[in-house]
Amino acid sequence: MWLAGCGHKDDETPKPQAYLRIDMPPHDYTLCDTAALPFTFEQSKLSQIEWKKSKPGENWFTLVYPKYKGYVFMTYKTIRGEKELRAQVDTSYQFVESHFSFSSGVDENKFVDRPHRLFGTTYRLKGQNVASTYQFWVTDSVRHFLHGAMYIDCTPNNDSLAPVLTYIQEDMDHLIESVRWR
Repeated sequence: MWLAGCGHKDDETPKPQAYLRIDMPPHDYTLCDTAALPFTFEQSKLSQIEWKKSKPGENWFTLVYPKYKGYVFMTYKTIRGEKELRAQVDTSYQFVESHFSFSSGVDENKFVDRPHRLFGTTYRLKGQNVASTYQFWVTDSVRHFLHGAMYIDCTPNNDSLAPVLTYIQEDMDHLIESVRWR
């Protein structure tokens, strides 16, 4: 009986690979109104602001999602005229373009809110190994320009990270809609 129990190795079935289930809380926002920035916006209550050393006429800061290792790197610049606006838009597009080799596609969406003088573009980059799946820029087309790029601090595996990526992308959409220039 002991020998009979050892001879059935063909019956073994490997377990399929699985990922952790990530349940995200409901979205909840708070107003970010600081004298350090020439605009206000609503940020997720899950995020924290880390300020970076900036040049005059610029503000660099990061929205950090500590629980999910998410980062949205933000750059604000004062612009003077159409030439500087065009240069900032081109620079933002170059940041997006640097991820094209890892991307399987890009959803580009224009954003226009004329009553609040808010114009911009969002880029959702698709693909398994894209490091920055969401980038945006927004401007009043006269004085203000804001650029943001989202990253998760881990090896890209965007299928398993989909709940976190989608959650932060929705937060960024809300942030854009809530920007109010001073």
